[in-house]
Amino acid sequence: MHPLRAYIHRFVPLTDAEWAPLAAALRPRQLRRKELFVRQGAPSAELALVLAGSCRLFYTRPDGEERTTYFFFENHLLGDYHSCLTGQPSAFGIEALGPTELLTFPYALLRGLYDEFPAYERFGRLLAEYHLLGTDARLAELLLLSPEQRYQALLASHKTKILERIPQHYIASYLGVTPVSLSRIRARVQGHDGRIS
Repeated sequence: MHPLRAYIHRFVPLTDAEWAPLAAALRPRQLRRKELFVRQGAPSAELALVLAGSCRLFYTRPDGEERTTYFFFENHLLGDYHSCLTGQPSAFGIEALGPTELLTFPYALLRGLYDEFPAYERFGRLLAEYHLLGTDARLAELLLLSPEQRYQALLASHKTKILERIPQHYIASYLGVTPVSLSRIRARVQGHDGRIS
């Protein structure tokens, strides 16, 4: 099964007739390391499925400091939904962390498919619910847990690709700490339970 069709199938199955208009609009795109898929401050109208590689969602504060908020790996759908929906400039950037292969398509096409096929409308609703749950969980982590608790939650989670493939300074940013603080937290956690992290 095509990778994007398989991704959608996790939410809703598509018939060949439903899949065909989306399949016809797909465009491959290669990103180099540090190349942007979404630029903070510019409107974004595309979504993409990651076929290979990884990207990070980040924003740059007025003082120039970057904060990483999310990571995307293979079989993740990425894009700036807010910008796609409103046409407003993106508040975030999405950057490739290494050579990355994407399949892109215009959000406007997906919106049109919502009106044409009930299956796509159901997919859109289930996808929005999935992202809302993820956003709520991420917000709760940042607001309710200490940096050390956030690190322990990451260790206990299913997000092993972050620990295995993401550079430490981006993990530190994701956890809301400096790289030095992350090193201290890792040492404390390792000292408590003997886990190699």
